[in-house]
Amino acid sequence: MSDQDPLDGTDLPSAPAARRKDLEGGRAAPLRQVEKEFSAFYRENTRQLVGFLINQGAAVSAAADIVQDTMLKAYEHWNHLREPRAWAHTVASRELARRIASVEENPVEQIPEPTSLLSDPDAIAEWEDRYDLLPLLRSLPPRQRQVLAWTLDGFTPGDIAAQLRITSEAVRSNLRKARRAAAAYLKAREGE
Repeated sequence: MSDQDPLDGTDLPSAPAARRKDLEGGRAAPLRQVEKEFSAFYRENTRQLVGFLINQGAAVSAAADIVQDTMLKAYEHWNHLREPRAWAHTVASRELARRIASVEENPVEQIPEPTSLLSDPDAIAEWEDRYDLLPLLRSLPPRQRQVLAWTLDGFTPGDIAAQLRITSEAVRSNLRKARRAAAAYLKAREGE
């Protein structure tokens, strides 16, 4: 979303249909507030959500695509979301799981195109090299990687259990195993 006020022109097509009706009916103030709230949410959470998906094993370009789709869905449902941050994490995580399960072939000839979240595709390797935990996260089983990614984004075991629809004990167990693997990884790295 841009910093430009969407109501400064005839920018009605970008607003969902219900909000356009409000605007056309002369109630522009609620739309303006919704736009500001969503814009702030988008700016605060987009990059973090991309990192969250990368922590779960997504490629940077795939994570950026999933986040864009998730934010579009969040905008369309904005008035109905009680916990937008948790909702966005859940939707993005499920989409990543769907993509992993579909096992689509990714030809080598295809180079990811730049996006607003990923301006230079060649910088991916450099960014991944700087991110120390990626090799560790990639070595973990999927559920441990998923639980650790949610934890790294500041969610509690109870929050994670509710969003992933598993028990808190299962979350804690996976988190404990992931932490043990992380400790062993860091110890081995120190010995190098």
